[in-house]
Amino acid sequence: MRTSLAPIFAAAALAAATTFGFASSADAKTISACGGIELAASAKCEMRVEGGCTAACQPLNFQVQCAADLYVGCSGQCTAEIEASCTASCQASCEAECNVDPGSFECGASCRADCGASCNGACAADPDSARCRASCEATCGGECDARCEATPPSANCKAQCSSCCTGSCDAQANIDCQVDCQAKGFINCETKLQGGCEVACTKPDGALFCDGQYVDVGEQIDECVAQLESLLEIKVEGYARGDAQCSGGRCTATGEAGVSCAQSPGNTSGSAAGILGAIAAFGLALGRRKNQKK
Repeated sequence: MRTSLAPIFAAAALAAATTFGFASSADAKTISACGGIELAASAKCEMRVEGGCTAACQPLNFQVQCAADLYVGCSGQCTAEIEASCTASCQASCEAECNVDPGSFECGASCRADCGASCNGACAADPDSARCRASCEATCGGECDARCEATPPSANCKAQCSSCCTGSCDAQANIDCQVDCQAKGFINCETKLQGGCEVACTKPDGALFCDGQYVDVGEQIDECVAQLESLLEIKVEGYARGDAQCSGGRCTATGEAGVSCAQSPGNTSGSAAGILGAIAAFGLALGRRKNQKK
């Protein structure tokens, strides 16, 4: 069952960005159509346009996307060997977990949980612990996906856990290297994303933010939203495609999330002109999207 998500306002996002858990939960997924970013199933996503959107285009909100981008480039430089003690310990606990209910065991989830547990310790002393944790989580997710996706869910517990533990232990062996390597590229990455974020804020679709973090979707916003809905079973607040209809102060498109047509909480006059203006703006934005896709 999909849940309609409440908007995340810019001020709240700035405060939450330093404390939210990135994708550390075991049910996290790599959303390939959304810039390869790691998101947990509890993620809250929204489209922002103009005003508060541009204000949110700052380095603090680019950490997760940059970590996802930089992980790929650093993989070739971080090739530490897996410690045998890690795989042995992981394999035993993993098989014990899997054997309880083999049919419901998920290699990727187990791998992320095992690897993610090491991120707190790895980043505890880092001066920028939030950025460090983003790098650590991206490393865990990348390595876990690479190993687990190559093993079919129908494989027995021993085979699934072998892939799970190889991914987790490989990531753990290279976390320090990844954190150091990614740190060298964060400034350039953040500068690039800031420009892209500000441009996206001026477009009819707007810019996508999940848990306060900017998501670099490029030109594939439809594909990104579809994957978010499919993998995480969530709705993206403020995103609509198809024919829009307005009723009761909200504009909605068939099968999609709604966009509020009401005035801001600070204006209590309930002016009909203000509401109609918002509806007109929303219709114009949808019209532009349709024209762009023709």
